[in-house]
Amino acid sequence: MKLSAKKIIHSITAFTLLDYPDKTSCILWFAGCNMKCSYCYNPEIVFGKGSYSFPEIISFLQKRKGLLDAVVFSGGECLLHKESIVLMQVIKEMGFLIKVDTNGSKPARLAEAIELKLIDYVALDFKSTKEKFKSITESNLYETFLASLAILKQSTIPFEIRTTVHSELLNQNDLEEMISVLQTNNYAGNYFIQPFRNGVETLKKMNASKYEAFNDLSTADNWIQMR
Repeated sequence: MKLSAKKIIHSITAFTLLDYPDKTSCILWFAGCNMKCSYCYNPEIVFGKGSYSFPEIISFLQKRKGLLDAVVFSGGECLLHKESIVLMQVIKEMGFLIKVDTNGSKPARLAEAIELKLIDYVALDFKSTKEKFKSITESNLYETFLASLAILKQSTIPFEIRTTVHSELLNQNDLEEMISVLQTNNYAGNYFIQPFRNGVETLKKMNASKYEAFNDLSTADNWIQMR
């Protein structure tokens, strides 16, 4: 299989125990994103260019067989790139598990990867309520998130949903509305609410976020978790 010489991977995290549950992994950070979330702490990836070609990535991974369980596709938005499917195929053939971090904006590509049995775990970002989605992400991609959620629910792949909360952007009422959306769509998996990390460079200048534990948030299944 011919690998693309295009450099669409911005950077590599060579080792992590945090990004794939119970697995040793590395992270491939794909350059570019179709959302421009003001609180994003990867502006250099969102606006940056790639530094690594696929052959360079495969060479890196060949040296880590037996040391890593999995490869995380992240970004930016990894599924923006049609070539990501080919890279997944090669990496799966090498024996690695694959996790995809996605904003849900490319449901067709997600469905293709699932149909080809290339993905083992997904983290799906739920950015905001429908009403705030455009102002927070600078995109009209709320419905594609719902489409990706439906695709994942129809699959057998384990996945989680997560929301990053900056106090100037989302409040408890917003989170309650988002939880209601998940319940309406019969989601009963883990929903991780993670506070914004102050003191990092962001896509836009942000004031410090005020931490809120949101202790009153709950569901009958008790699947909401704070990170």
